[in-house]
Amino acid sequence: MNKIILIGRLANDPELRYTPSEGKAVTRFTIAVNGYRDNDADFIRVVTWNRLAEVCAEYLVKGKQAAIEGQLKIRSYTDQNGVRRISPEVVASKVEFLGSSGNNNNSDNNKNDDLFYGGFADEDAPF
Repeated sequence: MNKIILIGRLANDPELRYTPSEGKAVTRFTIAVNGYRDNDADFIRVVTWNRLAEVCAEYLVKGKQAAIEGQLKIRSYTDQNGVRRISPEVVASKVEFLGSSGNNNNSDNNKNDDLFYGGFADEDAPF
């Protein structure tokens, strides 16, 4: 079984793009989760697809707390210098928006707190 659940805060705003060939939405962002030791954080790359990607791009911002559920994927590629690199990332199937970003106490900005969005049809799965 390959299942990961993470809770943390976004380290950057989600970046929404569309695939050139099929026009599918894809969002990438990084989530900071508490590390093993005090004052330690791990930064995990997260990828969302299709409608989930569009919802994340609309409602998530840097500093916002979120719960991510998905699968670990390891991508490999060769960089400009010919060195083989690997890039672990979580392909999210569900995202739960938790609490506020802590940056603003305005109740209008917190109206989408504790929203949940996840799942998509099997034919939309990126794997």
